[in-house]
Amino acid sequence: MKNTHSNIRKLYAFSFLQMTLFPMAIITLFWKDHIGLSLTQILLLQGLLSIVMVVMEYPSGYISDRIGYRAALNIASLLGMAGWGLYSLATSFAHVMAAEILLGISLAFISGSDSALLFESLKQEGSEQNYTRHQGRMGGYAQAGEALGAVFAGLLYAYAPMLPFLLQIGVWLLALLLTRSLVEPPREIAPHASHLLEAFRTARYAFVENRNLRYTILLNSVLGIASFYPVWLIQPYMQQAGVPLTWFGPVWSGANLTVAIFSLASHRAGRYLGDRLMVVLFLILIASGYFGLGLIGGMWGFLFYYLLTSMRGLRGPMMLNLTQKECPSANRAGILSLQSLCFRLLFVCSGPLVGMLADRAGVMQAFHYLLYAFLIVLPPLVLLFFRNLPKEK
Repeated sequence: MKNTHSNIRKLYAFSFLQMTLFPMAIITLFWKDHIGLSLTQILLLQGLLSIVMVVMEYPSGYISDRIGYRAALNIASLLGMAGWGLYSLATSFAHVMAAEILLGISLAFISGSDSALLFESLKQEGSEQNYTRHQGRMGGYAQAGEALGAVFAGLLYAYAPMLPFLLQIGVWLLALLLTRSLVEPPREIAPHASHLLEAFRTARYAFVENRNLRYTILLNSVLGIASFYPVWLIQPYMQQAGVPLTWFGPVWSGANLTVAIFSLASHRAGRYLGDRLMVVLFLILIASGYFGLGLIGGMWGFLFYYLLTSMRGLRGPMMLNLTQKECPSANRAGILSLQSLCFRLLFVCSGPLVGMLADRAGVMQAFHYLLYAFLIVLPPLVLLFFRNLPKEK
């Protein structure tokens, strides 16, 4: 049997490469200045990407469970290279849409596969109790990669507009070389049956049979959406507050570094506070963040955004660990993809409404209304989660 311990550090590196997205900080400028897209077309692209990921989220996880996590990550890396390669040649909306579809499918294959491979690798050496720590480190490396890409994106774009995209192809080539060196851990495989029937059984287990898993997935999705709305709203919020344009890059990098730091600290905080107090802390951070953004504001109001990125960092490893504990090995990636699917469906359904609210009432007022929305939705969901959470040892 090959040693799977090497997978852990390789997954750290893969997380870093996956999120080292040089084009992201300048992608809107590229769409407008070089492709000639209107704002309507740009928003349509984001909607198409979300739909692609919603459609592919669970099927990709199901396929990953059948063909292996290493193979799924290899496919994701190849699609990443193809997507950014197409971007480097794009001259029209159709080209950009095709590139976004490829990148969306790539992300869907990564979703669940990397976390499942980490858990199964730790399980092989009897150290799955350390999953939260390692998942936190993966999140930390991912956010560090995103911060690095944001810092240099503007300089690269100013020097040569296509340079960020060409570098991104190289990043995914490195990712492919890395995923090819991963070791697939031996694990239980579900008995052969109708693929549709097996997928239905997995969904039934997650949302009907296992109450603890059901409320863990639902709570994680709502907590995730609370930290995701500001990702799209914080830039117009800062613009309306009069924050200098030169601050935008450092503020974006600071947000990613905050997520990284708190992801690394998640397992220690969880060990000290326990699951229930950690969730209470999440509620306090969400309420405080939205209160500051929606009611205090001002040029420095964006600092309250860091409360939400701190929550995001603490939440990811801990909530993923709770989900992993309830997943059978045969369907681990499929269930993790179902969790991502819930989050994406929630965003597809609610995101346009939040955007419409921000357009009509202003971004600050949108944060104000969202504060009340989360104060209504989260407490009862947390109570259901607590009722079904196994007693902490």
